[in-house]
Amino acid sequence: MACEECTCFGKVTEEQKNKVREIIEHYRGKPGVLIQVLHEAQQVVGYLPREIQVMVAEGLDIPLSEVYSVVTFYALFSLKPKGRHQISVCKGTACYVRGAEDILNRLEQDLGIRAKDTTSDGKFSMEVVRCMGACGLGPVVRVDDDIYARLKPDRLKEILEKYD
Repeated sequence: MACEECTCFGKVTEEQKNKVREIIEHYRGKPGVLIQVLHEAQQVVGYLPREIQVMVAEGLDIPLSEVYSVVTFYALFSLKPKGRHQISVCKGTACYVRGAEDILNRLEQDLGIRAKDTTSDGKFSMEVVRCMGACGLGPVVRVDDDIYARLKPDRLKEILEKYD
């Protein structure tokens, strides 16, 4: 579980805030820079919490609603911190017909999260993707850069135990 008083999982540090201020200052006064600023800020912080969105809005002199609209429109941006390990579950047609839904359901049950969420300890984030280009090997799951093919739900616990 994330703690409230320290700068651990899900907390923005002063160093990160200073880097975001530098990014904003670099782009201040230039037209059409919102997406670039948000992208660079997310690279620094890992996600775009409200306090970072407020900094961007005030720094670029644009409404917070415009910043929030962009952040929530593009899949590139995240409002929640990402876990140390990213799980991607393919639900493209080939994977789906071979049991991807069962894989996703087991992961949700075992991790206690739904797709597009992060475990409370910050260990795993999970997303659903539509194709990984391995249709003949479905169902397919990727954890970070590791690909697991022809998966059955009973293998998931063993796979997840490999990741600290």
